[in-house]
Amino acid sequence: MRIFTRYILREVISHGLLGGVIFTFVLFTRDLGKILELIVRDSASAADVARILAYTLPNVLIVTIPMAVLVGILLGLSRLASDSEITAMRASGMGALDFVGIVAIVSAIALALGLFNSLYLAPRSAAALLSLEDSLKSSQASFEVEPRVFYEDFKNYVLYIQDVRPAAGASLWHHVFLADLTQPATPHITTADEAVVVAGSDATGDAQTIRLHLMHGGQHQTSSSDPNQYNISTFNTTDLPIETGAQEDAHLGHADTPILALPLSELWRLGNAPGNDVPGHPNRSYRIEFNKRFSYPFACLVLMLVGVPLGLSSKRGGKSTGFVLTILLVFVYYFLSSVGVALARNGKLSPFTGVWGANLIFAAAGALLLYQMSRGGIALSLVSSIGVWINKLIARFSRKNNNHSPQTKFDIATILRRFRSTTRMQFPLLLDDYVMREYATNFGLVLFSFSILFIIFTFFELIGDIIRNRTPLVTVGDYLINLIPFIVYQVTPLCALVAVLITFGSLSKTSEITAMKATGTSLYRIITPVLVTTLLISIGLFAFDEFYLPAANRRQEALRSVIKDKPARTFLRPDRNWISGQTNNAGDPARIFYYQYFDASRDAFANLTVFEFEPNTFILRRRIFAASTHWDDQTNRWIFENGWERTFSGDTIASYKPFTLATFPEIHEQPAYFKKEDRPSQEMSYNELSTYIADLKQSGFDTKRLSVQLNKKLAYPLITLVMAILAIPFSLSMGKRGSLAGIAIAIGLAIAYQVVAGLFEAMGNVNTLPAMLAAWTPDLLFGLAGTYLLLRSPS
Repeated sequence: MRIFTRYILREVISHGLLGGVIFTFVLFTRDLGKILELIVRDSASAADVARILAYTLPNVLIVTIPMAVLVGILLGLSRLASDSEITAMRASGMGALDFVGIVAIVSAIALALGLFNSLYLAPRSAAALLSLEDSLKSSQASFEVEPRVFYEDFKNYVLYIQDVRPAAGASLWHHVFLADLTQPATPHITTADEAVVVAGSDATGDAQTIRLHLMHGGQHQTSSSDPNQYNISTFNTTDLPIETGAQEDAHLGHADTPILALPLSELWRLGNAPGNDVPGHPNRSYRIEFNKRFSYPFACLVLMLVGVPLGLSSKRGGKSTGFVLTILLVFVYYFLSSVGVALARNGKLSPFTGVWGANLIFAAAGALLLYQMSRGGIALSLVSSIGVWINKLIARFSRKNNNHSPQTKFDIATILRRFRSTTRMQFPLLLDDYVMREYATNFGLVLFSFSILFIIFTFFELIGDIIRNRTPLVTVGDYLINLIPFIVYQVTPLCALVAVLITFGSLSKTSEITAMKATGTSLYRIITPVLVTTLLISIGLFAFDEFYLPAANRRQEALRSVIKDKPARTFLRPDRNWISGQTNNAGDPARIFYYQYFDASRDAFANLTVFEFEPNTFILRRRIFAASTHWDDQTNRWIFENGWERTFSGDTIASYKPFTLATFPEIHEQPAYFKKEDRPSQEMSYNELSTYIADLKQSGFDTKRLSVQLNKKLAYPLITLVMAILAIPFSLSMGKRGSLAGIAIAIGLAIAYQVVAGLFEAMGNVNTLPAMLAAWTPDLLFGLAGTYLLLRSPS
């Protein structure tokens, strides 16, 4: 019995660890880009990098530990059942409850780990992560600022500078414009020729400020109630501390600490504090979170009760049944859990019932299945029948792909054969056709599986909004359908990697690679059809992104707004408050426009202020204010109404002219200049994004992120080919190690690529690297590594 126990535990644990890594990777990569950008932007040390990753992981493990238990039980027992090892064990005297007792060891360990993680590690990690992010943002905020870009991340300030120069331990800004928006209608303006920027601290000692040492500048203050009041002061040097938080106070207090960071005792106290337990009341949220910290770890036990009988009954269905049941049960459990939590938040269920409902339903189902496992019943027979049906479907699909009739097939191989007949090329041959079909079949199955997995996780995220806003299922289905193109685009490189590992791993395991080499065919000739097919996929991926994906992304984003009950989204942003003017000639003054509202349909401003600066010294020489401004098509000018004009000479006002109606011909920016589109890069083609970036640069908007995305539109499709090249050497060496080794290798390579790509993208986003280098370096690094390993493989 001990031998059987160790053998079963080894099988379940190996599959469970693999499944846990996969699910953790899928959930973890959603926040990986933000983490890496924070690291790059704030020049975090190696210790900070490790701490950020460690602090993020526990909250992901809350969800993935129960998933890993279910995956391990279903896939492990399904593998034993498909190879008739379960039958042999039962013939030796093992009963159904013996399997439950053995697997319960894994579930009990997972329960203990889950409780320790949920009750102790996760809350402390969330609190530590918030504290670490704040310290990193404040300690290096000065290095985020880019020249000729409006920076709005300082509390109640907008900053614009014309040049940034590096300095030891600080930053040196040249030609500085700083607007204090404490009173948005009448911002106080500070200008300076230069500013030295160093990290500082506020009066409480918190390191959440920077100190500006301003040189050769002035300050302008006006009154909103009396436009005749205007104060100017000049200085040679002055120091100005600025908080680095957003416009709202980001200081963490006891009341606004994120709920995930609260300890269990605090959740209990706040959840039972005096107050009405009504929908939307904080008490209910605290009680829901309190119950969730116990329900997810105990899911390890209830999922075991369902997983053991289903895994043991999947003999006829084989491994495919275990895989399908895993996806199905994960979806059902977290669907019920998400629905229960959403109903609890809306007051339809009590917090306990809403959170624990999924566990109770699965416990009852598990008890019924365990009873039927010992007595026999229709439920387990249905599971086996589903497995048989899946196997027949896969076999039928494979036979269809192996049919070489030219009258019924029109795929990549057929196209290439016709191309060969017209050009007299020796490609593809019969062997190429065989390899391409195997690779295409595996690629299609992996792409389908990954897409379903991503759709499931997306559905989990939205289930609360669907129930709360009573979104019609037709709308939800339309959103998921329009989301599929985006998912396909994102997972195609990973699917190519896994498909290559499966294809050549299988050919190596069955000694078909050896047989091919024995005929005198080199390894490089064997892999040619796969590389050609992958290259075509890469080209198709770029064309897909250029001609179809942007429209689909716009549609799915609009539907997502409907599901979340947000106003219908438009791409015009008339609420931009700051924009720099055009400079056509070297001697033209530099202009900055500030307004509180812009009606794009009527070409009209409300509360428009125009600042004009000397081009060389950046000294404010004129300021124009108008309560309303509109465009006149007949005169081709802006008409300023009810305002004033002031000109300055050093620290004195040279002139002051109030007006009821005025025009300024020298202000030549037309209405189209202010109608900038704010469109995400994924909703534009390559040409559209290139034009969009050029337009925004002229207006002083930050385009470094968009420039990285522009280069990624070329680099990302090519990574599909790079992944295929990198996977070939690993697939040839894993033939005798089994499929688990191949999947583990795929996960490792995917994680490595995500980290490297995210790191370089973050470096490009903060202008540490040029946009082209940030986008293309991952392709070059992994391409060189794959080429090197491939050349070292025995050919």
